[in-house]
Amino acid sequence: MKRNLFRVVAALAAVWVLLTAALYGAMRQTPDAFGRFMKHVPLPFMLVLPFETLWNRARGGRVQAGDAAPDFNLPTLDHASQVRLSSFRGSRPVALVFGSYT
Repeated sequence: MKRNLFRVVAALAAVWVLLTAALYGAMRQTPDAFGRFMKHVPLPFMLVLPFETLWNRARGGRVQAGDAAPDFNLPTLDHASQVRLSSFRGSRPVALVFGSYT
């Protein structure tokens, strides 16, 4: 009896570890790929997996308060050229706004 119980618990633990690893792997993908993955995950799985902890580790980044922002390029609104963040460094403040501006 104890042996069977141990096997069941070990199997459930292995499934939990595999599901957690799969979720973490999906979180490290692009937002589109993550969304495609998540639309197939039933809600009860989200209640037993450490979603918030995994999300913070997968998407948290390494920038700390006081660090310089990582350099990146973005297209201008008319897509005629690119703007590089580092081109503004030392000349004027830059405000980064994420989200919809409509």
